[in-house]
Amino acid sequence: MTSAIEGFEVPLHRSLTEPILLAGAPRSIAIVNGTIAAAIGLGLQMWLPGLVLWLAGHSLAVFAAKRDPHFAPVLMRHLRQKAYLAC
Repeated sequence: MTSAIEGFEVPLHRSLTEPILLAGAPRSIAIVNGTIAAAIGLGLQMWLPGLVLWLAGHSLAVFAAKRDPHFAPVLMRHLRQKAYLAC
């Protein structure tokens, strides 16, 4: 039994709270990874290295997203902050 105050409870759809994933990886990382792999594969005509780069990058992104779906913003915040309490 919840004790919600009348008028202050709003139904929230689940899709608004979950991160946007593309084939299991965060969307922005999947797009950047695919673009770089396509540039290597198509632009430089190095098909095998482009495919290997895409497969390795996407697999790592999916692995990290399974552990924490918000790893990309956390990683960017971590890289921006200075080490104030470094030993």
